[in-house]
Order: sequence, then C-alpha cells, then structure tokens
Amino acid sequence: MKGRRIIYIILIPCMVLLAGCGAKKQAVSEQPSEVSQEPEEPAWHTCLIQGARATVYTNEDKISANLTMQTVRDSMIVISVMPMMGIEMMRIEATPMEIIAIDKVHGRYAIASFAELNRKLTPSLNWDVLQQVCTGELPTGEEKARLQYSFGMDVIELVINYSPRRLDVPVRIGNQRLDRYTRIDISKWL
Repeated sequence: MKGRRIIYIILIPCMVLLAGCGAKKQAVSEQPSEVSQEPEEPAWHTCLIQGARATVYTNEDKISANLTMQTVRDSMIVISVMPMMGIEMMRIEATPMEIIAIDKVHGRYAIASFAELNRKLTPSLNWDVLQQVCTGELPTGEEKARLQYSFGMDVIELVINYSPRRLDVPVRIGNQRLDRYTRIDISKWL
C-alpha cells in the first residue's frame, strides 16, 4: 500500500501536466479589419498560484497534495508538489519543448517531450493547454478544474481547487540541479 501511495504522489504532478488533456478550445472567428492593429500585449507575463489543492482519483485510490504553480508566459512552468507540511517532494519543470519530472524522495528524474507523453495519453497534451491549467485559464474558470484522461486502460480524474492567482509578480523558476539525481527512462514512470 505504501508503494502505491508513492506512485500516486508522483502521479499528482504528472496529472497536473496531463490535466489539460480534457480541456476544450473554442474557435474564434476574426473579422478582417480595415485599420491595422498592433498585436495585443499579453494580459500577464508571470503567474503565481500558491496553495492550490490537487486530488487524483483512480479506480482504487484517492490522493491529495498542495501545489505551487509558477509560470512565465510562453517560456517556463514549475510545479511544486507538497503532499505534507509544505515539503516539496516532487517538482515538474516544463518548457514548450519538454517536461522534466523530479522525484526528490527517491532521487531520480525523467525527461520527456510532449510527443513521448502523448504516446500513452488520451487525449493528447500540448504546451498551450498545460499553460492554461497552470494559470487557471481553462474554460472551467479560475476556481476549480475537473479533468479526466485515459492512460492505457486506466481512467484517472484530477480535481484542482485553485487558490487566488497573482499576476506579474516575481517567480523563482531556476532550473533544478539535476546532477544530484539519477536519470531514469520516462517509460518507468508511465
């Protein structure tokens, strides 16, 4: 049972990354304009959500953890998973090209591209959807997200209760020193 709980602790950040799989995008039609418009400035450059609560439901178990999600628009996302007493046990660092999952408890990490992750997931995940999940910009609103994905034969549901987000505040997203950890193949986690 203890080994299963550790696997689910690892699943929570992965679920946050995979959560966007259930998000739907809406098409926006644009009317051609006679007046040339300058590109709109993004609504925010950095986003910090501290104290969000994520719960992963599977057929056999339920596990919850607190999350801190730090995002620099179109550049970097860092998700810290703290299942107990504010101690970071797992960290996810994502860029538009790859995702690094760091298991601090077992001293290991894995690197995967979105294409590698999408070989096992239904529906697929991309950077834009991940950024929406980590900034509370899903169509479900800024307070709560309920998402579902299939991983082989298993169906896993993720519920995120967002805490208030803070925009354009300094975020600390320096890359973790990976030389302290052992690299494993992503397939061992998936």
